[in-house]
Amino acid sequence: MTQEWTLGARIDELEKQDNAFSNQDPFNKSWEDLKAYNGLETNFKRRSTRMAKALAMPPNETYFANANAKKTGSNGAGSKEINPGEVYRNGYGMFDVITPPWNLYELANYYDTSFANHAAIDAKVENIVGLGYDFAVSKSTMLRLESNEDQEAVKRARNRIERTRIELRSWLENLNDSDSFTHTLMKFYTDVQATGNGYLEIGRTINGEIGYVGHIPSTTMRVRRLRDGYVQIIGNKVVYFRNFGGTNQNPITDDPRPNEILHYKEYSPLNTFYGIPDIMSAISSLHGDQLASQYNIDYFGNKAVPRYVVTLKGAKLSPDAEDKMFRFLQTSLKGQSHRTLYIPLPGDTENNKVEFNMQPIENGVQEASFNEYRIRNRDDILVAHQVPLSKIGGADSSAIAAALAQDRTFKEQVARPAQANLAKMINKIVKEKTDILEFNFNELTLTDEISQSQILERYVKTQVMTPNEARQELGLPQRQDGDDPFVMSPRQLTDTRANLAGNRQRDAERANEQSDSTATTDGRNAQGEGRSSE
Repeated sequence: MTQEWTLGARIDELEKQDNAFSNQDPFNKSWEDLKAYNGLETNFKRRSTRMAKALAMPPNETYFANANAKKTGSNGAGSKEINPGEVYRNGYGMFDVITPPWNLYELANYYDTSFANHAAIDAKVENIVGLGYDFAVSKSTMLRLESNEDQEAVKRARNRIERTRIELRSWLENLNDSDSFTHTLMKFYTDVQATGNGYLEIGRTINGEIGYVGHIPSTTMRVRRLRDGYVQIIGNKVVYFRNFGGTNQNPITDDPRPNEILHYKEYSPLNTFYGIPDIMSAISSLHGDQLASQYNIDYFGNKAVPRYVVTLKGAKLSPDAEDKMFRFLQTSLKGQSHRTLYIPLPGDTENNKVEFNMQPIENGVQEASFNEYRIRNRDDILVAHQVPLSKIGGADSSAIAAALAQDRTFKEQVARPAQANLAKMINKIVKEKTDILEFNFNELTLTDEISQSQILERYVKTQVMTPNEARQELGLPQRQDGDDPFVMSPRQLTDTRANLAGNRQRDAERANEQSDSTATTDGRNAQGEGRSSE
């Protein structure tokens, strides 16, 4: 029995899907379609129309027509150079935007269709930007506070800083009526991880102040070749965006005050206009996992019956019997489990004995085929994202110690560098409001609350931190008397010294026991003689 699923058919299906994604690209359309879109500036439409007409003229009438004409030789040979007419016939040429190195719609589709890619991206988004944010006093402001000898002035300054922190958070949260600032960043960073590019839209009021911050889907945005802005197409609407802080004129649409864009991309040495997502390094594993998953779906859709070879020796089936057997194996078997096949066979003769056999042509266990292969593909995808298995809920209880070590590595090598880069970009927005505070993301916590409280307590008692600095770590408001270093009472000081002395004594005893246990064999007493009393 032959299954409908084949590797070649599945690959052809993936190629058709890729072509569908290409056709979905709104920039990959002719100028005849694009010029009817809303929002285009009149002079831009006139220039583009003249360009399109010049490229469509017969040869030898204009320079562009000559350049657009194919250069041919003898016997079918000719030039393969890129002509201006080929470049300017679609939206990429007319809007002067750069073609992405990968199809952005296909990359976004991987986020929705691959469970491992989806889980890894969500884990990075939740642990990098989804833990919330806070504002820390900038280093320059902290230096001024520490160098000021007027303690009353310092206290007043800290009160103003606390009020500014509250006002700044309220300002950020009110920049978008639909989403919180954290949710906006989560959607933005999901695009970064799925397609390699993320776009934050910044809208300004009439006075030039920032009044809106939102997310724009990366699949709809393209970067201008001159790096003077970005173009978005959705439906029949074209929008132009400036770079953040840019003041250049709008070269495409009739909007006199275009919004601005903060573009964040995953760096790739192969492209300076767009970023490349991490999943591209494991794209073969992702495709292989999809093929293996489809194989299992088709297998169980066929009632878990393997493919068979039907052999008949010594006789020939009638056309009616052949048709009945073919329809049973192709259609009836899928409709109901445990079906019975009845095929009338001719009787044996003196010279021929009729034999009917159905032999499976697949060996091994068929249930959940490619199990180990799919696990390896999952691991490859997680390695590409640098996300440990424990972060997507795949680790067992026996690997808790290993999971903690992996979480620490994930925090130090993945989350913290990404948070620093994103915070630098967000601080471009914050600095237009104030330079006293800096935007920081909350980091992944690897210690429990009891251990964290003990750490803060030790820092405060040893005057490494002031009480207000400890309260800031906990997200609590400042106190008026919290800027002075904590001074312990005589009894507290005595207890602390006693505890430290006891800890040092216990540490010394452990060190001695360890040195005894690791001593060489020559320095040990014979078995049964006990420890030497030197």
